[in-house]
Amino acid sequence: MQPSLVLQDDQEHLPTLLATDALELSYQLQQHQAKLFPPQSQKTMRTFSPAEAAAFIGIGEGYLRQIAADGHGPDPLANGRRLYTAEDMDRIRKVLDERNGTPKYVPWRRGAEKLQIISVMNFKGGSGKTTTAAHLAQYLALRGYRVLAIDLDPQASLSALFGHQPELDVGEGETLYGAIRYEEPRPIADIVRSTYTPNLHLIPGNLELMEFEHETPRAMAAGRAETMFFARIGEALTEIESFYDVVVIDCPPQLGFLTMSALCAATSILITVHPQMLDVMSMSQFLTMTSELMTVVERAGGRTSYDWMRYLVTRFEPNDGPQSQMTGFMKAIFGNRMLHNAMVKSTAVADAGVTKQTLYEVERAQFTRGTYDRALDSLNLVNGEIETHIRSTWGRK
Repeated sequence: MQPSLVLQDDQEHLPTLLATDALELSYQLQQHQAKLFPPQSQKTMRTFSPAEAAAFIGIGEGYLRQIAADGHGPDPLANGRRLYTAEDMDRIRKVLDERNGTPKYVPWRRGAEKLQIISVMNFKGGSGKTTTAAHLAQYLALRGYRVLAIDLDPQASLSALFGHQPELDVGEGETLYGAIRYEEPRPIADIVRSTYTPNLHLIPGNLELMEFEHETPRAMAAGRAETMFFARIGEALTEIESFYDVVVIDCPPQLGFLTMSALCAATSILITVHPQMLDVMSMSQFLTMTSELMTVVERAGGRTSYDWMRYLVTRFEPNDGPQSQMTGFMKAIFGNRMLHNAMVKSTAVADAGVTKQTLYEVERAQFTRGTYDRALDSLNLVNGEIETHIRSTWGRK
């Protein structure tokens, strides 16, 4: 007997139900966005204290005060204190290099130093992947590097964090898919956007990115792919590589064609992992599948060697015994492929995310000082360690 296709009164039609919920949710999110950021408003980067600015520039606070007093810093406030914008820090870097006669403080690539492309990835959602990518990209930009952040996740959380609402601000062909699609690809330079953070540009994402997952098998079957799927992101980036020092790619939380292409474009890999048993078990499966697929890609000519590959423990709670044991367990297995520093779980990071901000954007006064400082110190240690790997790849101290 065939099952009836007629819905009973107490049954719910799933496609209709999902479509209705999606429309209502999208509307309410738009209303929420309008309250946080009215239509004509734009996100801005906050100013930084002398101690923060000196740390980002890489000099002592006393030396910074001397440079500012010489007329190269911002005007003092009524109380005589100076606050520094990201533009002020860039200007001071240039002044320092002019004084020294050597390019020491402006950290742009020089000579044969190659573009660093860091793919941040994990198979399991909730590992802190997007939070890691956002703070890394912004940290490097504040340190003076020219950074391009690419949101390759169709959920587009990175885009939203940087002020671009995926369902409102990102149109057709305005994601990376526009530059890597098989028919009529756009120049990648046309889809790069500036952000409110100096030195940081963005290629936003939205659900359109899923088209690459659907289109790739059809293009391969029909013989329409002049360039293999795994080479398309790398080829697109060659068009603009002279404008950047570092590219940070926030990969989707699944092992599809987008992630494989990001892996082949990357010069370095950062794998985030939450130190709990279920997450580590999931990562074990992820590593196995990635290894098998990359072996296939390697036979087809894809890149499979990297300057460095590291595991980053995220959302780490130092006082949690099982988490500390799991972190020690991974360090025993992975050795120096683990970053020495972990990203500590903090309500400060979570609370900043509610208003679509990073910890580098929010004011310390909004939080308990100890909570904010611990979270920021953790972020800076992690990002500083990654910066050291980048500079080491370039042969710098």
